[in-house]
Amino acid sequence: MKFRLQLTVAAAALACAYAAPAIAQDAALGDWGVETANIDTSIDPGDDFFRHVNAGWLDNQTIPSGFSSNGAFLELYMLSEQRVADIISDMGSAAGAPGTPEQQVGDLYSSFMDVDAVDAAGLDPLRADFARFQAIETPADIAAAFATPNAPSFVTEYVGVNSDDPDHYILSLTQSGLGLPGRDYYLRDDDDFVGYQQAYRDHLANVFALAGIDNGAERAERIYALEAALAEIHWTPEDATDSLLIHNRMTREELLAYAPAFDWDTYLDARGLGDLENLNLDENVALRDMAEVIADTPIETLRDYLVVHFIDNHASLLPNAFYEESFDFYSRTLSGIEQPRERHLRAVQLVNGNLGEPVGRIYVERHFPAEYKEQMEELVAYLRRGLRERIETLEWMDDETRAEAIRKLDAFGVKIGYPDQWHDYSSITIDAGDLIGNMHRIQAFNWDQDLQRLGETVREWEWGMTPQTVNAYYSSTRNEIVFPAAILQPPFFDPHADAAVNFGGIGAVIGHELGHGFDDDGSRYNADGFLQNWWTDESRTNFEERTDTLVRQYNGFSPMEGINVNGDLTLGENIGDVGGLSMALRAYRLYAADHPETSRMIDGYTPEQRFFLSWGQVWRFMSTDGYMRSLVLTDPHSPAQYRVNGVVRNNDDWYEAFGVTEDDALYLPPEDRVSIW
Repeated sequence: MKFRLQLTVAAAALACAYAAPAIAQDAALGDWGVETANIDTSIDPGDDFFRHVNAGWLDNQTIPSGFSSNGAFLELYMLSEQRVADIISDMGSAAGAPGTPEQQVGDLYSSFMDVDAVDAAGLDPLRADFARFQAIETPADIAAAFATPNAPSFVTEYVGVNSDDPDHYILSLTQSGLGLPGRDYYLRDDDDFVGYQQAYRDHLANVFALAGIDNGAERAERIYALEAALAEIHWTPEDATDSLLIHNRMTREELLAYAPAFDWDTYLDARGLGDLENLNLDENVALRDMAEVIADTPIETLRDYLVVHFIDNHASLLPNAFYEESFDFYSRTLSGIEQPRERHLRAVQLVNGNLGEPVGRIYVERHFPAEYKEQMEELVAYLRRGLRERIETLEWMDDETRAEAIRKLDAFGVKIGYPDQWHDYSSITIDAGDLIGNMHRIQAFNWDQDLQRLGETVREWEWGMTPQTVNAYYSSTRNEIVFPAAILQPPFFDPHADAAVNFGGIGAVIGHELGHGFDDDGSRYNADGFLQNWWTDESRTNFEERTDTLVRQYNGFSPMEGINVNGDLTLGENIGDVGGLSMALRAYRLYAADHPETSRMIDGYTPEQRFFLSWGQVWRFMSTDGYMRSLVLTDPHSPAQYRVNGVVRNNDDWYEAFGVTEDDALYLPPEDRVSIW
């Protein structure tokens, strides 16, 4: 529910690159792509492969100020951020005409940096909404208030590709309304979480005090009680990301009958959806039941709930006292970040997160060599070949399902580097003296784009990330994998590194994204993006027997006392990791057969050893306890150490490469290892 202004750093889905044909002297990391100085030979690879590969880095690195973690993703993020900062500076210096990218980027940056103007405005830009919130009396008033952009609500909406008709879009309503990171933060009663709950109440009371509103502690208690009641009803993260469970198509009339406790007509009308006839209700039971909670909540509590979160959701745009209060709770208390980043860096984040495409066009010109795209296409081709060979020989899949799996693989789309078409932002008015107005106008533009999508065929040219984003993704309804330019850098991809290293880095990440098309959820979509069962019962049962084993394995991992990985929540990403690594090694061997010179020993390491070392290096990572706690409870990705140790212990080739035996801590008997793709 926090107002999102920053670029996503990513410890998440991942992404992309190509394996160069031969090693050169100028690899960015070490002599051939792996920083062997970080390897600790006193740690048996079979006992802790993550630390064996990364001990030197783990022992000598710290978490940078302003962040809750450090790792390969953050290193690339900071490189990308510096490049973006230079671009923003150059665009601002160009002094473009109104509506040009140069003027918009420069003035948005300036509006954030103009602290005097921000302080002078204070809460004034929000007061009209405050007055409306304080005046609510009727169910229609409540619904209209909840529809206000940046206001809290038990429900929010998004426009996405329709899995019943992938050529068009559909509006979905989904659960929201919590100020803490997730439902478990309200429901758990161990000491850490009881502390968070009290700190959250104190935070809400402090926001009221800063706004000059009395009795903040009492108001905060009522708001917390409301949110705790909503949290009890919220679906778990694993259920809320299950495509079958959240596939609940309704007409507008059916929605009104299904959840009559809320004035949906007023809400939808206020969001510009007065003509909407068909939609999806993601967490249908939760939304129905939360509507009843809202209907039974005293008006005074709803007024306070709206005001305090409306302020908090704008905290980074308000005078510094509001930002400091928000930072103190959300960053310092919850995530363990001691100090905020400097304001000019937060300005870069804001511009990049809201006008990222105009910046991205220049980023590509400066930092994405054309040959990277060709190299990437070649690597993807090897990954496709490897996965196809695997599907053709899967012993647990019958021929009927196999034919559909191959059809889906052949239909995969691939986008690399940057989009071929860009959005036109020239209609957005950006005023160097109106920070909050700028943000509201950008949000209004983006929502208007969503409204337009509802009446259009799918925009195949659109991307879900900007080129300077260090990440990648798979879209199940588009059946495509997308690799932004910024991830095509070491340690993922280095055109001067050893081929095995590139396959173990970005090759495995590409395999991971391909694997999402065949994971527990992506496998429910067919080659054309329809949510449609293409499996026989026998093949699905065999698949789920293997995935159930993976769930049990990951349920046993505990990165900190009292917190265990959720094998169900992380299953899709774990399938992507286990399958992606296997795909990448198979692809490397196909590549090596075409380029036998890459198969030699280097510094005493075999190609297979270099491949696995690269995978371990990609996932070097450290974090605060607060960040780790949030990651395990809310994020579908496993902690980094298990993305290494939990994956390699299921790979027969890793055992052979490093001589791992039953005496080693990571050893799994062959019959307990999971091999799916």
